[in-house]
Amino acid sequence: MIRLAAIIAEFGADFVAQFRHRLSFDQLQALSAIEHCRSPASPMMQVHCSDCAHHHLVPHSCGHRLCPHCQHHESQQWLERQMQRLVPADYFLLTLTLPAEWRGLAAAHADVVFDFLMRCAWETVHRFSQNDRQLQGTPGAIAVLHTHSRRLDFHLHVHLVVPAAAVDEAKQRWRRKRRGKNGTYLFNEKAMAKVFRAKMLAAIEAAGIPLPARYPREWVAHCQSVGSGEKALICLGRYLYRGVIREEDILACENGRVSFRYRNAETGKSEKRSLTGAEFLWLILQHVLPKGFRRARNFGFLHANCKRLIALLHLLLKFDPSRFTPPRKQRPPMRCPCCGAVMAIVRTRIRSTSPGVIATTPVVAAAI
Repeated sequence: MIRLAAIIAEFGADFVAQFRHRLSFDQLQALSAIEHCRSPASPMMQVHCSDCAHHHLVPHSCGHRLCPHCQHHESQQWLERQMQRLVPADYFLLTLTLPAEWRGLAAAHADVVFDFLMRCAWETVHRFSQNDRQLQGTPGAIAVLHTHSRRLDFHLHVHLVVPAAAVDEAKQRWRRKRRGKNGTYLFNEKAMAKVFRAKMLAAIEAAGIPLPARYPREWVAHCQSVGSGEKALICLGRYLYRGVIREEDILACENGRVSFRYRNAETGKSEKRSLTGAEFLWLILQHVLPKGFRRARNFGFLHANCKRLIALLHLLLKFDPSRFTPPRKQRPPMRCPCCGAVMAIVRTRIRSTSPGVIATTPVVAAAI
């Protein structure tokens, strides 16, 4: 398997020289973090064996959300939280896409446009739910922003996992869409695209950002039934914190070029793409999100502040979401190389201040 850190070490200098004028501080930080993840250059933690008293230093992971090695545990925790918020209703996966003509504007004003994209997507779902004759209330949604296509090109869109249900706060009623002969129908895709387009245009103009010279009048929206919702959440959670590419998909790094595989969405077949090392790194680094931006958000009655409401719904509707919760994967313990016993973390964030001298910061092991 070819590590992304090795590609950065080999082509990093050429990449910075070629794309310096397009790189932000956040992207340079991501480049450095991934290159030094779990390497001797990263901070260390000291582990100690209680059986044989052996101890040694282990490098920390970088924790960057674009790194393919980090935040697997956070991804699992997020998925468990979402599973506990499932309700007895038919679920739909809504996808709202920003046109290709907007990509330059989105890259130049990422923090603003990304936020507008998620907010306008939710406002569109909320408006349709309020106007729907069977719902007439506040819906719930789990939204995740994606910035890439399967080919790793910049392709901005937001996925929303939405139950076909709503809460009428005024009348304190719970309403669900009724199933017809062809299953449950949620919202019209073309109508959603029109409303989403209007909301995005209004938000961008209100922010004083000049619109693109040309963009299509018709935007794209998809509404797909996903059953009880757990499979859609598992799919979104799988790519939430693990970067945009798996290192297993990097096929070759030779002759100054990097090749990787991806699955063609139209044919379903695996295809290969090859670029120079610098171009490949730009393909990855262009998906660095603005610092502090939350790409996964909960809206409506699925918001984190609605825990009591969700618990009440589970009680009244006699619904137990625990059966959908995937089995927890425990972090594998670190074993002593001498006796094989489990080793405990006693110090973290150890940095070398000078040869032979080590500065330490003791913390609780569970905080890592």
